[in-house]
Amino acid sequence: MLFRESVASVAARFFGGSIAEGALALILAENFLHARGHRPSPSEIRSWERSLPILANTLLEAGLGDVEMLIEYALPLTSKRADVILAGVHPVTGEPSYMVVELKQWSKAYPHGEDPRLCLIDSRSQPVLNPIEQVRGYCDYLTSFNGALEHTPDSVGGVAFLHNAKDSEVRWLREATEDAQGRLFTQNQRGAFQNYLKSRLASASGAEAADALLQGPVRPSRQLMKVASEEVRDREQFVLLDEQKVAYELVMSAVRTARRADHKQVIVVTGGPGSGKSVIALSLLGELYRNGVPALHATGSASFTKTMRKIAGARKTEVKKLFQYFNSFMEAEPNDLDVLICDEAHRIRLTSANRYTKARLRTGRPQVAELIDAARVPVFLLDQHQVVRPGEMGTVEQIEQAAKARGLTCTVVGLDSQFRCGGSDAYLRWVTHLLGLEGDGPNPWEPDGKVRLLTVDTPQELEAFLTTRKAEGYSARMAAGYCWKWSKITSTTTGLPADVVIGDWARPWNVPGDRSLFGAPPAPLWATEEAGFGQVGCVYTAQGFEYDWSGVIIGPDLVWRTDRWVVDRTASKDPIFTKATGDADIDRLIRNTYKVLLTRGMVGTVVYSTDPETRERLRSLIP
Repeated sequence: MLFRESVASVAARFFGGSIAEGALALILAENFLHARGHRPSPSEIRSWERSLPILANTLLEAGLGDVEMLIEYALPLTSKRADVILAGVHPVTGEPSYMVVELKQWSKAYPHGEDPRLCLIDSRSQPVLNPIEQVRGYCDYLTSFNGALEHTPDSVGGVAFLHNAKDSEVRWLREATEDAQGRLFTQNQRGAFQNYLKSRLASASGAEAADALLQGPVRPSRQLMKVASEEVRDREQFVLLDEQKVAYELVMSAVRTARRADHKQVIVVTGGPGSGKSVIALSLLGELYRNGVPALHATGSASFTKTMRKIAGARKTEVKKLFQYFNSFMEAEPNDLDVLICDEAHRIRLTSANRYTKARLRTGRPQVAELIDAARVPVFLLDQHQVVRPGEMGTVEQIEQAAKARGLTCTVVGLDSQFRCGGSDAYLRWVTHLLGLEGDGPNPWEPDGKVRLLTVDTPQELEAFLTTRKAEGYSARMAAGYCWKWSKITSTTTGLPADVVIGDWARPWNVPGDRSLFGAPPAPLWATEEAGFGQVGCVYTAQGFEYDWSGVIIGPDLVWRTDRWVVDRTASKDPIFTKATGDADIDRLIRNTYKVLLTRGMVGTVVYSTDPETRERLRSLIP
């Protein structure tokens, strides 16, 4: 939350002449910079300057000056913010009552096909979520994750206030279902808006209600693997917000069009770690499966696919078969599927052929072409900064080119939210700047209250810290750069070899292969089974997964020297790197590897480097 005061106080201090016009926007901008590590966009500042005075005056005229305004309220465990939450008491029950308000400066909106949940506006080339659906999603999310609302979900209502729009110019929006969590009011409905607010909020102090909401315990996040089975087989588990919901609805709309009119369309969803790509993928697969629509989920990750088969497909063979690999479609009939959901699509390879492929199938056909051809609606979800192996080449540009070559429309949806790392987009930005993937280089970490970041001086400290967190009920894992060789396990081996050796500390890598050994889980289940703690994971077993606490060991393949990072290819023991892999590619892939490892933690991350100068640099950056 960027600011909190009563309606009357906000109006008097910032819009009543005692302080210069626009002063609230300046304060919000400063608070935004402190909370998120970067300045707000000009459009956000304009929105504060133009929309907040109108809302405050509307509330004052309604006699609701004592209601509390929580401005730019951060939804729990995500980077998403509600424009305003009004906190007060219900005029009938006297109990706490809340209204989530989404403010829009739109003057016009247009329909997007036949789907009322999406719309078009003049300032955007791609469809956006109908604000009725947007504010309803915020209400659902808030009641799902704020413990203060656990037993009173009906105390939360939601409205979208389009204060610049005449009803006739946005009438298409009302084709979406309106209810207590999602209503729409326009410029010429100001009186109706005030009456509605008075039906939910009394003319009384909302301070206690605001305190209760802000002090409400945050419920644990719905970790992907813990609810995967229910999501696919039984019912919807995840609450999708904003761009996530847009991506979901675009796919469902394309499916309806494809079935009705023999239409084919490619959809790409791109976003960083924790932006919700796999949540969208499983939400789509579950909805399509439950409705009998032919659809499959595919990845290039053995760990992710095998884990999903075990968890979601437990005791149900037909569900196991929903999870396939990118190279499973070499002989697929064109458009045999309605939907093919390609998760982790940055792992797409040049071709599906390998040394085991039959000679007749070694055609050189691009893997991306096979995936596009296999379904009427191929969906690709990717993060280009998570390419960690030579030969992985799934990019937006590549997919767009392949679609264009087939005369197909390709729609791209960008996700800018953060649902991992405590919902801290500031942390994700810090990681990409730290590694030189974006920005001007490393910056000191400024704690934002969402995620914890620590550095330690020894691997013993790192493991001890994680062991304590695990004893407190958190999930925790250690992972490292691929800087130690893996010993071969033979029939005479009596225990997992302690290959990761740092001074007098030594631990085994995760189990290679698909079989449990010596009480440790197989590689695909290292991140999700309790017995995975105690082994050190590598990027290939960590990618695509999340756990509460992440311990990251930066090995000698990435070291800080004076004023820059230096990648030492000789320190990498990854057998996939060959003499043919260029220095520039290895530099990029190793940095991407550490981006993956540093963005697995839901609650916090502990970092250790084997190199003294690098440890000193990390200490200078991490309080």
